[in-house]
Amino acid sequence: MKDVVEKRIVKEIKVDLDKCIGCRACEMACSAFHARPRFSATNPARSRIRVVIDELNDVYVPIRATEYTSAECAGRHKYTINGKEYSDCSFCGASCPSRDYFLEPDSGLPLKCDMCEEDPTLPEPWCVQVCRCDCLTYVESEDVVQVEEEKRGEMELGLESLAKKYGLDKVLDTVARMSSKG
Repeated sequence: MKDVVEKRIVKEIKVDLDKCIGCRACEMACSAFHARPRFSATNPARSRIRVVIDELNDVYVPIRATEYTSAECAGRHKYTINGKEYSDCSFCGASCPSRDYFLEPDSGLPLKCDMCEEDPTLPEPWCVQVCRCDCLTYVESEDVVQVEEEKRGEMELGLESLAKKYGLDKVLDTVARMSSKG
């Protein structure tokens, strides 16, 4: 594969931990936005943002779902916040085999924050819009990035995940049955 350098708009949600009050409105808004039909239900397990909560020390950390990883990470760093220790895993946005965060509860497919990019385009993601304490802020900037010419799509990742869970033959049989029903 050949790498290509190009300018891109980088979309980012910044988090100010000093402002987060742990209300979890961001989780509810995200899960409602991604419900089918849209806004028909709220289920925090389907949210692409989770608030890690240490209620005793009054610490709240919103974490967004990032890329899927098929292997558990080797990072074993510890972070101390107000005297309590946290592992890398506590603040990781990846869906991975070592925990069930950021996995769709019914299918087991990995979830990833899509910045609520649907048609029509929103001015900013729902989690940012509902954050009344301004903990979450949406920022766009231009950056030079290296892009692989061939990139695995969501469909390929989803099918691979289903094949790992149910076996390739069962997935192919299901697709064949679905296509024959037309």
